[in-house]
Amino acid sequence: MSDIQKDTIRIKLKTYDHTLLKISCKSIIETANRTNAKAIGPVSIPTKRKIYCVLRSPHVDKDSREHFEIRIHTKVIDVYQPSSQTIDALMKLSIPAGVDIEVKL
Repeated sequence: MSDIQKDTIRIKLKTYDHTLLKISCKSIIETANRTNAKAIGPVSIPTKRKIYCVLRSPHVDKDSREHFEIRIHTKVIDVYQPSSQTIDALMKLSIPAGVDIEVKL
């Protein structure tokens, strides 16, 4: 069998704030295009919702409850044919705080 390597980098971004997600996706795509790599994305993954139910009063009125929701926004960007310059530029890129990044080679 022949050894075929896929030259791809998959970047997965997660955050609670969708505006930070748009800003970071835009900067990653601009950096990849500047270094002559082909960037595909951002591809949106469905938003995950976590709902928490809390009692309003700890001792009395057990039927009175409050619901809180946290939404986790996720996007995936694939970078094809990355060079060493592309990898260096992506490592030096400043991303806003609150954005979780997973990189797979």
